[in-house]
Amino acid sequence: MSAPDLVLASASPRRLELLARLGVVPARVIATDIDESPLAREIPRAHAVRLAAEKARAAHSHHSNAVVLAGDTVVGLGRRILPKAEDEATARRCLTLLSGRRHRVFSAIAVIDAAGTLRQALSETIVRFKVLTEQEIAAYLAGGEWHGKAGGYAIQGSAEGFCAWLAGSHSGVIGLPLYETRRLLRAAGLSIA
Repeated sequence: MSAPDLVLASASPRRLELLARLGVVPARVIATDIDESPLAREIPRAHAVRLAAEKARAAHSHHSNAVVLAGDTVVGLGRRILPKAEDEATARRCLTLLSGRRHRVFSAIAVIDAAGTLRQALSETIVRFKVLTEQEIAAYLAGGEWHGKAGGYAIQGSAEGFCAWLAGSHSGVIGLPLYETRRLLRAAGLSIA
């Protein structure tokens, strides 16, 4: 019996690149269209877990014979969920809030196997940024790496130079915690070295 196909329920090129580090190439990559708005009083951790599961379920409803992998990454400052920056003003607000402070990055993954079993995992990483000057924020914004990124930054780009220290999963901050992903994909029946 052959292994089921893998469907990556994410339009993120970073998640595809991270999967390749495990030697995994999905049979299909699809974007899911769900409402990603936080619920009333929803905390960052719960928000990430819920969205990953909703994305996986949405994709599995169209690809029920495959293994579906979905993820969501949320930057949290205390109980506050920082948005995905779609405009420069939002990115500036996020960077100003993160300047000189610790924050947490929650990267949730959800895997639904061909039998319909949902498995989930959550990576929690603590990141501390240096105190950012107005010039550093302006230069980062001019580069455009912030666009569409949770908390207004991409750790895999020049924002890594703002990171004074990190405790947890670097790949989780990028968007797909590889340790947890490998474990769940193997549990779902995929052959991964």
